[in-house]
Amino acid sequence: MLLDVLVDRQAEDVVLLDLTSLAAFADYFVVATVDNIRQGRAVIDAVDLAVSVDGGSARAEGNGDDGWILIDCGAGVLVHLFSLEMRAYYNLEGLWSRAQEVVRIQ
Repeated sequence: MLLDVLVDRQAEDVVLLDLTSLAAFADYFVVATVDNIRQGRAVIDAVDLAVSVDGGSARAEGNGDDGWILIDCGAGVLVHLFSLEMRAYYNLEGLWSRAQEVVRIQ
């Protein structure tokens, strides 16, 4: 459902990584690319709404100006929204290459 929210808000190259066997601080990373600040804010609002429907709350850190927004969705799920340049720079998929890629939506 969370991936659908990102795709509905036009996030690109959405990837779900399973970290359950690799990290204690998170079970899943969702990594996606957004084109601009306005789109990033729309994604944050949509994720917050989706998480609240399930009784949780999402907390966002960072801003679009930096090119990286982190959304803690609770339940071990962290969403990383990157600009294209910052996604290549930080390369979370490469850093967590041992994580199983569950889904990739391009």
